[in-house]
Amino acid sequence: MRGFRIGRVFGIPIKLDVTFLLVLPVFAYLIGTQLEVWVSTLNGAPFAAGLDATALTAGSVRWVLGAAAAVGLFVGVVLHELGHSVVAMRYDFTIDAITLWVLGGVASLTDQPEEWDQELCIALAGPAASVGVAAVAYGVLVVLPSSLDTVRFVFGYLALMNLALAAFNLLPGFPMDGGRVLRALLARTRTFARATKIAAEVGKLFAFVLGIAGLLSFNVILIGVAFFIYIGAAGEAQRTAMNAAFEGVTVADVMTPASDVHTVAATASVADLMDSMLEHRHTGYPVFRDATAVGMVTLDDARSVRAVERDAMRVADVMSDDVYTIPGSADATDALDALQEHSVGRLLVVDADGEMVGLITRSDLMDAFGIIQSTGAAISRESLDLPSRP
Repeated sequence: MRGFRIGRVFGIPIKLDVTFLLVLPVFAYLIGTQLEVWVSTLNGAPFAAGLDATALTAGSVRWVLGAAAAVGLFVGVVLHELGHSVVAMRYDFTIDAITLWVLGGVASLTDQPEEWDQELCIALAGPAASVGVAAVAYGVLVVLPSSLDTVRFVFGYLALMNLALAAFNLLPGFPMDGGRVLRALLARTRTFARATKIAAEVGKLFAFVLGIAGLLSFNVILIGVAFFIYIGAAGEAQRTAMNAAFEGVTVADVMTPASDVHTVAATASVADLMDSMLEHRHTGYPVFRDATAVGMVTLDDARSVRAVERDAMRVADVMSDDVYTIPGSADATDALDALQEHSVGRLLVVDADGEMVGLITRSDLMDAFGIIQSTGAAISRESLDLPSRP
């Protein structure tokens, strides 16, 4: 998830995804239009806030309160994610960023904890932080005088919503906090991969029920959350299965060795490139100039040139100058992460001197994963019988 950074807290970058900028005014509008409902809720048990509904809904006050409450709500989301992050940092995990987006917030860890007690503490830290925020907000609601009902409403709303945030996140909808708590408890007596599979299936079932509830109530937000949970559960299960399958597997075990890699010269014409792609049935090539890799070129790059211009255009004119590399000794899962991070389909594999020793593609990794999963094959390119790729 990408976004633009707005600051740092405890050294952790705080980012806003563009979807957050779209949803914030929607939340402000919804809170403003439903202000009477929220005031009535806060005036009832157990809050008994004694708010003046007439004053709070007069003129433009409701929209100001809606905006303030929406901003405060997402501040609570950041504090929730900081709860996860601070505890994760105590276990020496690095936090890439906390990103606010359409469905809340995400704290991105560079690695996922595989010790059940660490995951349990990290998962519970977010809801604990939300309960703490709710307690502080309730305290402010209680001590402020009735003459500051506008401020009291905002803090009352935040107390209520942070309690709801903590409770909702503890539902067993993996990969939400409750799902991670479930996985941690399951991992006490099972392998991490098995615990993830069970928690993911529970998460999918929960997402299905939530989605049905959203459809029956015409609640778009519930439907969106259900979709997010289902996709997240499936993705987490697959990622954990890949980690288990690729344990001890290096990039060198899966890559196509340099002797089998087809390359193209930067000075070659696009027409020659298209002929080579047709001959070898490959859709991407490393581009070399004077024995040095200078770029990557794909079928999409070649197609961007009109047919009548392909003889005149050089590969150097259409290639991507970005050449991403990875050591052959790196873990296979590191290659998968790098492919995803850079949004590319292939990486050059280099030795300690920076010389190319092979190429690894997303298809290489998927083929290897499928073979390992189905056969439990010994790990080497020869034993896996992987096809050579450009």
